[in-house]
Amino acid sequence: MKMKRYFAPDARQALRALREEQGPDAVILSNRRVNGGVEIIAAMDYEDSMINTSLGNPDKLSEIDPYENSLRESKPEEPPRSAQAGAGPDMVSAVKASVDDYRRPSNDVQTDTSASVLHKIQDEIAGLRNIMEAPLMQVSWGETGRVQPLYANLLKQLITLGIGSELSRKIAGKINKTGLDKNSWLESLNYLAGEIPVYEHDILTNGGIVSLVGPTGVGKTTSVAKIAARFALKYGRRAVTLITTDNYRIGAHEQLRSYGRILGIPVHVASDREELEYLLKEIKGKQGANHLTLIDTAGICQKEVRLTEQVTSVSIPGIDIKNYLVLSATGQRNLQDDVINGFSKINLDACIITKIDETASLGEIISVLIKHRLPTAFVCDGQKVPDDLHRARGKLLIKEAIKLMKSSNKSLSDEELAYTFGRVPNNGNV
Repeated sequence: MKMKRYFAPDARQALRALREEQGPDAVILSNRRVNGGVEIIAAMDYEDSMINTSLGNPDKLSEIDPYENSLRESKPEEPPRSAQAGAGPDMVSAVKASVDDYRRPSNDVQTDTSASVLHKIQDEIAGLRNIMEAPLMQVSWGETGRVQPLYANLLKQLITLGIGSELSRKIAGKINKTGLDKNSWLESLNYLAGEIPVYEHDILTNGGIVSLVGPTGVGKTTSVAKIAARFALKYGRRAVTLITTDNYRIGAHEQLRSYGRILGIPVHVASDREELEYLLKEIKGKQGANHLTLIDTAGICQKEVRLTEQVTSVSIPGIDIKNYLVLSATGQRNLQDDVINGFSKINLDACIITKIDETASLGEIISVLIKHRLPTAFVCDGQKVPDDLHRARGKLLIKEAIKLMKSSNKSLSDEELAYTFGRVPNNGNV
C-alpha cells in the first residue's frame, strides 16, 4: 500500500492536489488541521492491499482453500493509524473475521466462496470509506458556507423545498453564474417552474380517448369521475363515455358505476382487449365532434408481470389512445421514480398528480417529473367531483410547494447538508 502526505492551506486545495495525482480511486486514511493548513494522508492501492492481505494470497483468489490454516494464521498488514474511526487494527480484525464467516464446507464451491468473501470485504471497505469521508464532507460544506454563503444558502433552501440534490446543484449553479443576490431565491423558483414539463393538449376542450394507468390506490377512478364531470358540464352527458377494464379488484366496476349513475353517464365493461377494441370502434362511429372516452384500468404494481398484459390492452392499432399515468404526490421519490420507469413500457403521454392535499412536500414529485421529462396534465387536491381538479401549471405547483414548505417548518441540520452537498465543488459549478 502506497501512502502519501498532502499539505495545503485549506482542505479544498489539499483535495484538489490529491485528486489530480491519485485520481478517484484514492482512499483518504486521515485528515487533520496542522500549523499553517490541512494535512491529508491517502493511499492509492488501499482496497487491493487490504483485500489481498486479508485473504492471505495476493496473487490468485481462485486458489484459496477454505480449509487451509494459512488463511486463518496470515497477519494482514496494518494500515496507518488515524483519527478516523475504523482505520486501525480493529478494522483488520473485522475484515479477517468476515473472511472466516464466509467459509464453506465443500471444495466444489471454492470459487463461489472467494467471490462472496471478496464482495463482503469490498462492502466493508466501502463502509469504512464513507466513515472516513464524513469529516471531510463536513469540512467541504463548511468551506462552501464560508467562501460562498449565498450559494450555500440557496442550496439549503432548494433541498428544504424537497428538490433532489442533483437538480438543486444544477439550479444553484445556473443562478450563481449570473451572480447571487437577494433575488436569487425568486429567480431559482421561476427557473424551476419553467423546467416542469406541462401537457398542452387540453382534453377538456378537444376530447379524445384517454386511458388512466398506474398503481393501486393512487386515485385513478376518482380522477376519471372528475374529468368526466368537467367535460359533461361543458358538452353534455352524451359527450362522455366511461369504460372500465379493471377485472382484478372486487367491486371495482361498482365504484365507477356509482359515479356514472350520479353523473348520468353510461359505464361499459371490457373484460379483454377484443371487447375494448369493439367498444372503442362502436363509440367512434357514433360520437360527434367533441366526445371524450375515459378508460379506467386496473391498478397494477410497476414490478408485476401483469403490467405487460395491460400494455397490450391499451394499445390498439388504428385507435389513438392517450395514456395518462396517475401518480400520488404522497409517494417517496424513489417509489415515484420506479413507477415511471415501470409504466414507461406504455407510451405515456402525460401524468395526473393526485393527493396534493395529503402530502408534506411537493419537491420530490417535481424533481421526478423534471428528471423523466414527463408532462403533467392535471393536479388533484381533494376528493370533490369535479371541483378538486386543476389544469397543471409550473407556477401553480411551485406555489403549492412553497406553501407546504412553510407549513412544515422543516429545518435541515449541518450534518444533513454536509452529507448531501459535501462533495459539491466550492466554486458552485455543476
